[in-house]
Amino acid sequence: MRHVIIGNGPAGVIAAETLRAQRPQDDITLVGAEPEPPYSRMAIPYLLIGDIEEQGTYLRKGADHFAGLRITLRHAAARSIDTQARTVALSDGGTLAYDRLLLATGASPASPPIPGIDQPGVLTCWTLADARKIAASAQQGARVLQLGAGFIGCIIMEAIAARGAALTVVEMGDRVVPRMMPPGAAALIKRWCEAKGVRILTGAKAARIDRDATGLHVHLEGGETLDVDVVISATGVRPQIGFLKGSGIATETGILVDDRMQTSVADIYAAGDCVEAAEFGTGKRFVNAIQLNAADQARIAALNMAGRPTRSQGALAINVLDTFGLISSSFGQWQGVEGGDHTELSDEGAFKYLRLEFDGDMLVGATSLGLTEHVGVIRGLIQSRVRLGKWKARLMHDPTQVMAAYLACAQAAA
Repeated sequence: MRHVIIGNGPAGVIAAETLRAQRPQDDITLVGAEPEPPYSRMAIPYLLIGDIEEQGTYLRKGADHFAGLRITLRHAAARSIDTQARTVALSDGGTLAYDRLLLATGASPASPPIPGIDQPGVLTCWTLADARKIAASAQQGARVLQLGAGFIGCIIMEAIAARGAALTVVEMGDRVVPRMMPPGAAALIKRWCEAKGVRILTGAKAARIDRDATGLHVHLEGGETLDVDVVISATGVRPQIGFLKGSGIATETGILVDDRMQTSVADIYAAGDCVEAAEFGTGKRFVNAIQLNAADQARIAALNMAGRPTRSQGALAINVLDTFGLISSSFGQWQGVEGGDHTELSDEGAFKYLRLEFDGDMLVGATSLGLTEHVGVIRGLIQSRVRLGKWKARLMHDPTQVMAAYLACAQAAA
């Protein structure tokens, strides 16, 4: 049987290795659009800081790893899919025939509609090629403006500042990481970053970008003009699904999949950042571009491709962020549910914050900042859908008692 996997990021690699373990004799081809070996985008900040070399970003360190597993690597982008002929047309002019196909094409940077965003000196931070350009431009003393203080923006913020650049961040939302953190936690992250020397403007938006011999000039809607050497656009990503036009594969924001990670077309599966899958707890479709979910979806897709029926419980929203050493995380329905209760604990001086969200007596979401010891327990309580009973009142009074609640509920269940 011929398996073709489009996309060689973490989801594609995990799927290929899972398939090989299940189907020792099948033909497996892993296709990636970039010239480098499969690598992790999440490692790029460490590359920019100087903690690792480019080889340190590679997902598998052995040069013969994939050859040893008899997984064929192909460097090309998918141009189109013919679901009737069961073929994939590639950017290098080649065509791959498949019996079962996995789409793991990930996402690509979303370019904001700002006049001048295509000026030289305006960069993204998504690929190794991007990282090389940033390393050459954002050096000691360089004036750098970063557009966006979302999840991606806060990941690369430390790397840019560590290079000795003078960094200003412009975020159009009312707070940093608005899709990950409630206002209380976001305010602490902003204050923490500012204490590290980063200027952050929230509720601000770039109106246009000009360039002359002196550098780039970013004009904000409020009237301020920022004169900089480099602009880094980190305003989010969108699923990379344009090549599916005319294929008959159902898409909305991302590729629609069922609980087996199968698309609307038989024998075609999808996993990772390009997918719009059911959310754990609500069943609503959403795009959750998080590597942990991508890995789980890849494993489930590969098992089904190998003929082992496996179903997903739904993707749990999981966000974990390290910003200048301050660890924050949010899980599940961290923004709360209609009619639900919540409890909040904040120690602003110590940069510690904990918020729990309840639906009845079930924990359905949480936000934590500066408190890492019980993050796994919080996730376990959410995913197990355990009824807390009297422990809900105790947690409402003291949310730090999550470990005691977990152990008590586990003992009662046993």
